[in-house]
Amino acid sequence: MDSKAEGLDLIQSMMPDGHGVSRETIHRLGIYEALVKKWQPAQNLVASKTLNEIWVRHLADSAQIYAAYPQARYWVDMGSGAGFPGLVTAILLKETSSDHHVHMIESNGRKVMFLRTVARELDLNVTVHNDRIEKVLGDWDGPVDAFSARALTSFDNLCGFVAPFIGPDCVGVFHKGREFDRELLDATARWEVDLIQQTSKTDPDARIVLLRGLSPKSI
Repeated sequence: MDSKAEGLDLIQSMMPDGHGVSRETIHRLGIYEALVKKWQPAQNLVASKTLNEIWVRHLADSAQIYAAYPQARYWVDMGSGAGFPGLVTAILLKETSSDHHVHMIESNGRKVMFLRTVARELDLNVTVHNDRIEKVLGDWDGPVDAFSARALTSFDNLCGFVAPFIGPDCVGVFHKGREFDRELLDATARWEVDLIQQTSKTDPDARIVLLRGLSPKSI
């Protein structure tokens, strides 16, 4: 099975209630793939060795974030980079909800240009913030149901970013690697956390972490 077929099978299997994805969504994902490959020589958007495995290593991998909390309509994606998972979330939301928005925070101006190009080409409900995460979230006054991040920073740092927001009406959905057990131990030295972990469908050493509750420990 080639990467696209395998990736599509994975994405279809993740969708809630057996909904699957439409031909229009598959087409949008294909355009996104083509734009990544077009911009790759100048931008180095993804690791070169994964370029021919985009459907599994990046598209399906990112779709797990949306699938972990599909009821969220207003997302904030931190450290968006090449748009994994933020743009994938926006593409999937375009099919399932008329009322949604994905905010993407990226400090690298060249990557911001790429993100805005993809969002425009695919007519996505996306706002790209060209600034630091601390600055954007420090000034935040809009709705947010879920935060996302993939290969960004330690779990402790992620907790620091989202602590003012996490609660009954807002969660964090984070893609973490094989070091997560150590990261969790470090984070729980100063945070009380309520979370669910599930093994990644694309990498048995990775986890999808759903953070449902967060508060600083008393010192």
